[in-house]
Amino acid sequence: MENKSGLENKRALKNKSGLGSQRDLGNKCDNWIAIGFSSWKKKFIPDFLGADAQIKFLSAKRLFAARKRLSSENVIVWSSRLTPELESFCAELNLPLWQMEDGFVRSVGLGVDLVRPISLVLDATGIYYDASKPSDLETILNTHEFDSAYIERAETVMQMLIAGKISKYNVGNTSVLDLPTDKRILLVPGQIETDASILKGSPDIQTNAALLAAVRQSNPDAFIIYKPHPDIVAGGRDDSSLYTSQPLYDLEVIDSSIANLFDQIDELHTMTSLAGFEALLRGVDVVTYGLPFYAGWGVTKDRLLCERRTRQLSIEALVAGTLLLYPVYIDPLTRKPISCEEALEWIASNIDQPVGPSWLTQSGRFFKRALRMKQG
Repeated sequence: MENKSGLENKRALKNKSGLGSQRDLGNKCDNWIAIGFSSWKKKFIPDFLGADAQIKFLSAKRLFAARKRLSSENVIVWSSRLTPELESFCAELNLPLWQMEDGFVRSVGLGVDLVRPISLVLDATGIYYDASKPSDLETILNTHEFDSAYIERAETVMQMLIAGKISKYNVGNTSVLDLPTDKRILLVPGQIETDASILKGSPDIQTNAALLAAVRQSNPDAFIIYKPHPDIVAGGRDDSSLYTSQPLYDLEVIDSSIANLFDQIDELHTMTSLAGFEALLRGVDVVTYGLPFYAGWGVTKDRLLCERRTRQLSIEALVAGTLLLYPVYIDPLTRKPISCEEALEWIASNIDQPVGPSWLTQSGRFFKRALRMKQG
């Protein structure tokens, strides 16, 4: 759903910091009602909404009960907590509804480990991973005129990402794998199968096992590497669908960082993983089986078509829209807005010092694993 005033607000957002992002939230977006945020997220959400933001954290139930007292507030919800009821409520009262989600270069460490993000995205139209409807990112990529300044910045960002081997979470080592030289090397990055990016962006193939089977069927002689999602490796999620009697891949890689693998593969196959976007920046061919935000612009080999995406883009333009215009970047120490380039510098200087899970998080995972074992 595109709320009536959301994009008007967004176009009016002035970039007071001069960082080249559309996301410096100005006077039209000072009053916020935040729905569906966990306790640890409440600590950093205000930084991303601006110094002048007035924020009330409410449950959806309390928001609905306050119907008669609402007038000019902006409603913001963590994207996975959005419900049809909340969408309908905001549309009925003409309240701008924004979705928030992790940015594409998130942190040194995992969100499942409760590591504070350096970037988030705020979307007044939809959310980038939901291909069933438009999003602000899709609109940017369809309509923005990327001048030479943006293209030059995008080239710099790509160089920084490649040189620093920077990815979304920046975990894992940089070892070189012992791979065959007489076969094409394909990488299949695992995803969390219950994530909305798959449910809303990959209608035909929705499990890692089904994806691996499709890749093997199309590439019977290739050497297939499977890399489980970092949340699976960390123990925060389950990946039981791969337990089959027939091997679906040739090598499972756990400890190596995803960015480290891009130099060692010929092609990446994915449903909707961000790893596909990261691989494109390194010149790797990418095959998509769903509709991730970077598909449909002429830079990927796509199994599905999105008719809304009508433009052919260079990789530099794709990077400019995705990393320069769409996210908000906040310095974790000063809690002030920074540019994408400054965020990458911070990541690069801290990449060898990843933050691990807290004692409480580790304890919770232990009990989850024990419960799964007990249930068989």
